[in-house]
Amino acid sequence: MKLTICELSYLNELITSCVNTITCMSLFKNQVTDEELKSMLNTHFPVHVEDYNKKVEFVKNADTANGKLNVPELNTSIFSQELTETKPAKPITVNTNVTQLTDREIALSYFLTLKRAGKEYSIASMEATNPTLRQFLKDAYTMSCNHSYEVYEWMAKNHYYPLIVSTGEQAGDIASIYNPIPMDN
Repeated sequence: MKLTICELSYLNELITSCVNTITCMSLFKNQVTDEELKSMLNTHFPVHVEDYNKKVEFVKNADTANGKLNVPELNTSIFSQELTETKPAKPITVNTNVTQLTDREIALSYFLTLKRAGKEYSIASMEATNPTLRQFLKDAYTMSCNHSYEVYEWMAKNHYYPLIVSTGEQAGDIASIYNPIPMDN
């Protein structure tokens, strides 16, 4: 099945995004000092390379492309527990003369890249008419979600990104706005 011009355009943008992600991850892997974050980057890296290669395969020959992306299971620890404690972020000073990235800068850059990629995958999958490409894009979205969740968890655990638990009063204020719709309507 041939690609539509819309699918081709999305793939071009997503491939370019992968070039950026893989290039940055290569730098990150060489500069990261935290062993847990380093392990995460090393585990995620081959999945991003596979993702890139699959997209290139679609562009080169959509008729025979194998769009099955290996989506690793989500690996979590602190978020699997009930959230009862707010973990505020440590203050950050923007470094305007960077020669070496900190682990926080690495994690934040990677996290924001994954969030943006996830948005792009979700939008592209909604407009994909090629069923193999559509499934691939949905898998790539799941991969981005799982990877970003792991990075977010690491940042929250290390107080690099705020994790603020709502109070009962805040939840009650929001809950009081909405009422369920009876199922007989």
